[in-house]
Amino acid sequence: MSKKEFICIGCPMGCNLVVEMDEKTGEVLSVTGNSCRTGDVYAHKEATNPRRIVTSSVPVDGGDMAMVSVKTKSDVPKKMIFPVMDAIHKVRMHAPVRIGDVVIHDVLGTGIDVVATRNIHAGKS
Repeated sequence: MSKKEFICIGCPMGCNLVVEMDEKTGEVLSVTGNSCRTGDVYAHKEATNPRRIVTSSVPVDGGDMAMVSVKTKSDVPKKMIFPVMDAIHKVRMHAPVRIGDVVIHDVLGTGIDVVATRNIHAGKS
């Protein structure tokens, strides 16, 4: 049996979680320290398959601002963060851009889109 410790980021409580795992199977045996169900779900996910939302920005041609902020529509496996960032850095948009516009569809075959998180109006830049 092994133990992993996390600080839950699921809500503002920031509970100190202790996860006991079976070393052979990688299965979560118990979670302690959580004050709500969100902590239990977070601990299971963080111990077995940690994932993160990736945020960045992309250059925009012909817009009132030179860059648009973007993010993955849902969390991607932690090991995919840098490859996803590399894919985002290869993109260039043309104004106008609206919140929710898909910047990259199914980034790297993850099934997850990268979307714009702000509006960029056509204008100078």
